[in-house]
Amino acid sequence: MNIFFWRRTRIPVISLRGIIAARAGSINIGAYTDVIERGFALAKKSNYLILAIESPGGSAVQSDLIGQLIRRRAAETKVKVVAVIGDVGASGGYWLACAADEIYANRLSIVGSIGVITGGFGLDKFIARYEIERRLFTAGDNKARMETFSPLRPQDEAFTRALLEQAHGMFKDWVRERRGAALTAPDEAVFDGGYMLGESAKTLGLIDEFGDIDSVLTIIGGPKAKPVWLKPKRPRGLLRLLTRTSIEAALDTIEARLNTPGLK
Repeated sequence: MNIFFWRRTRIPVISLRGIIAARAGSINIGAYTDVIERGFALAKKSNYLILAIESPGGSAVQSDLIGQLIRRRAAETKVKVVAVIGDVGASGGYWLACAADEIYANRLSIVGSIGVITGGFGLDKFIARYEIERRLFTAGDNKARMETFSPLRPQDEAFTRALLEQAHGMFKDWVRERRGAALTAPDEAVFDGGYMLGESAKTLGLIDEFGDIDSVLTIIGGPKAKPVWLKPKRPRGLLRLLTRTSIEAALDTIEARLNTPGLK
């Protein structure tokens, strides 16, 4: 009699939940490097690693850093990576999903949004109305590019649009590299920046199948497969009280959205 009959296949599942940003408490390479390393170490027995994605996107840089790290470790260990999108895996969230070899989602999941965005406010007319004088000194003709209280210069708009197109091109290249022949629609239907439901995403080849964590565990590990959830450790005790407040975090997110090209 095998006394180990009760043991279940244990499959690591990395939880990628939230906004992708360089700040503390978000999805970023600093917070997730150790998590990814642990995930691949545990995956040596099952040869599978699951990415549980719940993210509307965020920083293009952090999305790329995490995606590239996952692919390097997958190549080194020969572990198969499977992404499972929950409610949302859009923009940067979809970038992370493309680091996997297979992508699952619910038919109602929000998927795609393969585009890049930045923005801000132009308050030059507002301060002029109230006769507020703006005093700004720079060294370098373009140091104050897209400055909120200055009129928008044509060259600044052209520069920003070119920057976004370049980043968008990198996003498209990543999706083509990872999804390959699975993509079944013309570029304008896939890369227009719009998001869609999982059902449409499957038709276009952005995901492979419908499924959730439980069903995917059964598919790759059998009916007794057990998830080993992995996520960054949160501060404890007084350290939690010393972290940034939710208001500060919200202001950081707003500032990042207004001033930094991102996958949102």
